[in-house]
Amino acid sequence: MQAYETGCKGCTTYRPNAVTGSLLSVADPAAQQLAAPEPDAGVVYMTQPLDRPDSLIGKTYKLRWPESDHAIYITVNDIERDGRRRPFEVFINSKNMEHYAWTVALTRMISAVFRRGGDVSFVVEELKAVFDLRGGQWVEDKYVPSLLAAIGGVIERHMIEISFLSKKTPAAAQSALGAARQCPKCGGLSLVHQEGCDLCTACEYSRCG
Repeated sequence: MQAYETGCKGCTTYRPNAVTGSLLSVADPAAQQLAAPEPDAGVVYMTQPLDRPDSLIGKTYKLRWPESDHAIYITVNDIERDGRRRPFEVFINSKNMEHYAWTVALTRMISAVFRRGGDVSFVVEELKAVFDLRGGQWVEDKYVPSLLAAIGGVIERHMIEISFLSKKTPAAAQSALGAARQCPKCGGLSLVHQEGCDLCTACEYSRCG
């Protein structure tokens, strides 16, 4: 009747029931306040990311990987906190577009970890522990199990140069790498380097063959 008397051309009436409830209702403000859910706290950060200054101190390293025709350039920028330099971000560039997608993803993830602060040396250990199923390469008279491990070695070298990490014994590091050389064909830990080539003593696999 109210709609008719006010000249409305049409109206809709909602009838609440116990199943669907009420679409339109006016709740008691006091009851609504008691029933209000707790505010969403959002993402809780254990540590807030460090703000990026306008300029940073950094260094670029040139990495030659035997399987690539183009060098890989790794830039590590540092931030100064409490009189100490610490790694803040990483950039990896190369003319070899084969690695473009994963290098972009890798740099973003490493930089995100670095910007959280704290002890980020585990990033180096994780990268150096990556083994390529096809076998690694010899770089500067050291066996490196994968390109990712080589990148980890460069970042570790930078951390040592800025005194973020203490210098490790090269012999121990080299022994650790050489102790787990896996053959890409049979999967055994029997890959040796002889006469400039990788040979498997178990299945006679040869990289040069």
